[in-house]
Amino acid sequence: MDTNFSPEDQQFRADVRQFLADRLPERLSEKVRLQKELSKAEIEEWHAILNERGWLAGNWPKEFAGAGWTAIQRHIFDEESAMVHAPRILPFGIAMLGPVLQKFGSKEQQDKFLPRILNGQDWWCQGYSEPGAGSDLASVKTTAVRDGDHYVVNGQKTWTTLGQHANWIFCLVRTRTDGKPQEGISFLLVDMETPGITVRPIVLLEGTPEVNEVFFDDVRVPVENLVGTENEGWTYAKYLLTHERTNIAGVGFATAGMAALKRIARAQVANGKPLIENPLFAARVAEVEIELMAMATTNLRMLAQAAAGQVPGVESSMLKLKGTQIRQAINDLTRRAVGPWALAFPSEAVDGANDAAPGPEEAAAATRAYLNNRKLSIYGGSNEVQRGIISKQMLGL
Repeated sequence: MDTNFSPEDQQFRADVRQFLADRLPERLSEKVRLQKELSKAEIEEWHAILNERGWLAGNWPKEFAGAGWTAIQRHIFDEESAMVHAPRILPFGIAMLGPVLQKFGSKEQQDKFLPRILNGQDWWCQGYSEPGAGSDLASVKTTAVRDGDHYVVNGQKTWTTLGQHANWIFCLVRTRTDGKPQEGISFLLVDMETPGITVRPIVLLEGTPEVNEVFFDDVRVPVENLVGTENEGWTYAKYLLTHERTNIAGVGFATAGMAALKRIARAQVANGKPLIENPLFAARVAEVEIELMAMATTNLRMLAQAAAGQVPGVESSMLKLKGTQIRQAINDLTRRAVGPWALAFPSEAVDGANDAAPGPEEAAAATRAYLNNRKLSIYGGSNEVQRGIISKQMLGL
């Protein structure tokens, strides 16, 4: 039993497990387990199943048709979902834009966009990073110039995850050039079907076009699509990033990854013994597992603070930093565990022919996860930036 959780939370965990057992399609969980790319239709299918149950927006309050879960319940749901390889809920509309609109958006924006996020009518992507403004987000140069009842947007965004599927993008744009950089940024909602928008895919290391470049050429955006007040978008951006960095910790994903690593290490044989019995390899696994346990404890401590009404602060940076390091370490050990089969055949793994690839079935998945998750230490604010935030806010350096 979950001795650290209340009886109500223990019952909630049991409900989540039963729901996942009943409603999670096996073909989807198998694709996730083997790190195969899910189609847009498959992602939308899982979102619809969750929405039917009322569980798609666990982080939203009930007044906005969310589940109104506590921080502990959201943690339990994420952990249980990861353990059975459920598709992740795309964060852009649910975990990022939704909370921003609920706190800073107009009533008209809330009434228009929030229901469309839940019913799958809109697929959102994030327009933050630019070629010269990644971790230094205040350096964004995409401009939005007021022209009557429209803004005219020009510039470029990059690393736009799944932007090829999106019909809306929320953007940080520069509406003023004087003063501090942070004081001239606005938060704008842009219809991706507006003339002047071009999406160009970027193929990642493992061969999938997961991210994109998005170009804006005299794109006209109605003024009513401005969130909050002009030139105060930096406040909204920081609010969003706090939620994003906490989610990036990925305790559930790391826990599921550690279980898979141990299973593979027990099955693989080295020098006549299971790899897990190799002292050096076992010590490496133990070291990462101890770090994972410590991170999980820190995460629970932060959840307890959130349940008491406290807003996450520098702890978000701590979890983002350590969480991404642990997930990458697990990916690396898993790749080592499958041995020479980890020298996979990327083209076969990407085009869906990895069922015919030699070696254990985990081989292609291990290699693809290792290559894809190199990005974890960069996106959402690079780990070097998070170290700077931690040293400044916690150590006063």
